[in-house]
Amino acid sequence: MKIASYKSGRDGLLMIVDRELKSCCSASHIAPTLQAALDDWANIAPQLEQQYEQLCQGQISDAETFDTSRCAAPLPRSYHWVDGSAYVTHVELVRKARGAELPASFWKDPLVYMGASDAFIGPEDPVEAESEEWGIDFEAEVVVVTDDVPAGVTPSQAARHIKLIGLVNDVSLRNLIPGELAKQFGFYQSKPWTAFTPVLVTPDELGDAWDGARLHLPLRTTYNGELVGAPNAGQDMTFDFPTLIAHCAKSRSLMTGAVIGSGTVSNVGSEAGSCCLAEIRCLETIKDGQPSTPFMRFGDRIHIEMLDANAKSIFGAIDQVIVRYTAPTG
Repeated sequence: MKIASYKSGRDGLLMIVDRELKSCCSASHIAPTLQAALDDWANIAPQLEQQYEQLCQGQISDAETFDTSRCAAPLPRSYHWVDGSAYVTHVELVRKARGAELPASFWKDPLVYMGASDAFIGPEDPVEAESEEWGIDFEAEVVVVTDDVPAGVTPSQAARHIKLIGLVNDVSLRNLIPGELAKQFGFYQSKPWTAFTPVLVTPDELGDAWDGARLHLPLRTTYNGELVGAPNAGQDMTFDFPTLIAHCAKSRSLMTGAVIGSGTVSNVGSEAGSCCLAEIRCLETIKDGQPSTPFMRFGDRIHIEMLDANAKSIFGAIDQVIVRYTAPTG
């Protein structure tokens, strides 16, 4: 099934969306929010699934046209958001551009960080920043949402805890990152907003493209109207989602509604393009000695989407414009 949240309060109004992303209906009589549904997933999911099938068959009398402009993030805020760097080839490329070696441990032990989950943003919400000098960048990624994950699970056990799948734009402020990492305490100011596709889907909606661990489809990233990347998310993913989940649950359990990100999708050689400007700039540096592509400017537009084998959108699209915010005075 496909699930969305229309904007309403802080946690949204739970909606069921049909397979074609054309119609929807409220699921608030089953669960008011997606977090409430996840908290009792074993009982709630079958009820949502029944309504989903009725919607897809045109049997819901009060169905309405699905309006992505009304969408919040499907899970507007989460108790836990952890982003990985599962495509080690991407990390290797970034280090190569600055003349640094990649430690051998990076191929064996996942990189993850805990991000801000108190307010995710919707697929068409603008990306706000105070200054272009911050180095505004997009990052197209795949994410999964889990139920309760016990501490110490193995990857094979962790796979059973994946309940929903979607895409995100994990915005990065590249020029703020070096100063933060120099303190050896991780990201904070350099990771401002994370935007989600209009819908999250259950694994069964993906058919053979989902093997239980990786999503084997191109992730299309269009920047100011130009397709800049369509790498296959299932290729060159050094650490699959069950491995990332098991890594995160090594020393503590994860609560229902935990969101686990893949990090920027990247294929060896970048022949299908890139899912962030940082990778494009690294390729330019390796080739020409310096980058020529600037980071994002106010007014720039980013569009992130994944199509199925029939060229139909699976999750809907993230479509955002970069805007300036004005800091308060006085």
